[in-house]
Amino acid sequence: MPALVNYSGDEDFYPGSMYSNPMDSSLVLSLGSHVDVYCPPRKRSRISAPFVFRGDKFEQKKLPSIDVLPEECLFEIFRRLPPAGQERSACAGVSKRWLTLLSSMRSTEICGSRNTESLNLDGGLVSSNTDESSKLDKESPLPVSIDNEEPYLESDGHLTRCLEGKKATDIRLAAIAVGASSRGGLGKLLIRGSNSTRGVTNFGLSAIARGCPSVRVLSLWNVNSISDEGISEIANGCHMLEKLDLCQCPQISDKGLLAIAENCPNLTSLTIESCPNIGNEGLQALGKRCPNLQSISIKDCPLVGDQGIASLLSSATYVMTKVKLHSLSITDVSLAVLGHYGKAITDIVLTGLQNVSERGFWVMGNAHGLQKLKSITITSCRGVTDLGLEAVGKGFPNLKQLCLRKCSFLSDNGLVAFAKTAASLESLQLEECNRITQCGVLGALANCGAKLKALSLVKCMGIKDMVLDLPMLSACNSLRSLAIRNCPGFGSSSLAMVGKLCPQLQNIDLGGLCGITDAGLLPLLESCEAGLVKLNVSGCVNLTDAVVKAIARLHGGSLQLLNLDCCRKITDASLVAIAEDCSLLHDLDVSKSAITDFGVAALSSAKQLDLQILSLSGCYNVTDKSIPLLGKLGQNLVGLNLQQCKSISSSSIELLVEHLWRCDILS
Repeated sequence: MPALVNYSGDEDFYPGSMYSNPMDSSLVLSLGSHVDVYCPPRKRSRISAPFVFRGDKFEQKKLPSIDVLPEECLFEIFRRLPPAGQERSACAGVSKRWLTLLSSMRSTEICGSRNTESLNLDGGLVSSNTDESSKLDKESPLPVSIDNEEPYLESDGHLTRCLEGKKATDIRLAAIAVGASSRGGLGKLLIRGSNSTRGVTNFGLSAIARGCPSVRVLSLWNVNSISDEGISEIANGCHMLEKLDLCQCPQISDKGLLAIAENCPNLTSLTIESCPNIGNEGLQALGKRCPNLQSISIKDCPLVGDQGIASLLSSATYVMTKVKLHSLSITDVSLAVLGHYGKAITDIVLTGLQNVSERGFWVMGNAHGLQKLKSITITSCRGVTDLGLEAVGKGFPNLKQLCLRKCSFLSDNGLVAFAKTAASLESLQLEECNRITQCGVLGALANCGAKLKALSLVKCMGIKDMVLDLPMLSACNSLRSLAIRNCPGFGSSSLAMVGKLCPQLQNIDLGGLCGITDAGLLPLLESCEAGLVKLNVSGCVNLTDAVVKAIARLHGGSLQLLNLDCCRKITDASLVAIAEDCSLLHDLDVSKSAITDFGVAALSSAKQLDLQILSLSGCYNVTDKSIPLLGKLGQNLVGLNLQQCKSISSSSIELLVEHLWRCDILS
């Protein structure tokens, strides 16, 4: 039966009208408010708004309803998400728009879960102190505080995030900014390099500044697109910043450092390297406003001069402990300030200071301000002369470590004079100091006092092996470690004299001394009364089995490390002696030697041997027959090197890898 419908606008419009064109105005009837109209039966339309009309047709445009909302509404929704829950991270994964909006929120704009009043969508005030809000508050693992009626989330900053290369993008930084709060807060952020097409910019750093106020450590390396704007955002948002590391950031200038100085008073460590636009103004601001600076490292910054360095050093007289100055255009003035104001400094590194003369080092030593200095490293500084080094020895009474590299004007006289005055010296390192000779080394050993424990000589070409008619020198009984590496002139005669002066040696490193023979090394081994613990003779191509047998006989009860790499005259006889007498040996390297399967068998049959690291690299005479022996020996091995062992097949190595699954095998 036909239905009678009283149409008043509440029902859906019926598209299938009796008229061919229902939009024709001439066919539209003028109906009264109570006129009954006869219509054929129809179903309710399933098409929902919105519609897009095109001529006499219309189409449905499907849009997610929440995306229709303006950003102001989404902002109000997102700020009410639990600050320490996973909901924020889940929403950030929906789209870039949501991620961008969430990352643009500061932590102070996020509604907390305790005694918080927030705006509802109608603009009225709704109290969030309800049962549900109290429940969220109890479940929240992070404290919430109210500051001027604006809640903010405090976090300790437990997380560390490092983005390198292609992974360093703004999107990742935004995601970190949103998700870090639910995991204890971001404490350290390190960015190494940047994506070439979608790299880190000020936008990404701004997201971190807004969402992660707990950041204490920020390190930027080779990030060309970050400028003062990004650093200023960090300064304004991360007031807890303690360590700032800027390396190869050409867009950052003094303006960025000024923002840091004004907003980050807790800064304790500053590293600036290869930043051409940073100069004295920024460093002066840090010196005035950051009284807690304990460590500074400035390298390759052409605009930095005496004014900036002097300001930093003079303002932190009693807290500054570490100073590194590398390739700067500073003069003697900076070293004078360093010597006068460095009352708390314990470590100094000076490298490539071409404008510093002998006078600078002399004044630094005679200022008597560096009383607590324990370690100083000087590299490629022309001002290090005999007079300057002697002043250093007199002015630093507590100096324990001295390292001199490429100091071409230092001679034996300065080294001996320093040794006489440095009563607390424990470690002396000389590298590429080519005017130092055998007389200087022996004189330093005889006059260094009773505390010197370690002596290292590397690439000192002025040392020549000769028999010297020296007066009777006092022994250096305190020396425990001796390293003489790649000094081609240091031969058997010099080694024998060192052995007489240093009878308590325990660690000896003679790597690269190809001129040493059995006759030169045997007296040194016999004079070591305390028992050797570590011996490295790699590259000493003239040593034979006689030396190894003497080592096993004299020091087998104490030796823990033996390196015979590239000693081609070493054969199976040495391994037999080691297996019999070296019960404490943990690390053995016989790479590129003449050992065979018989020597490996001797090691595997030793009952007391407890090897943990074994290197057989380049031993061509070791074959597949040694695989079962290595399997027996490898029960305690954690490292095995079989590289370039051409007589061992790959299938045998695969079987060994399966058997020794706990051992790291190189092949």
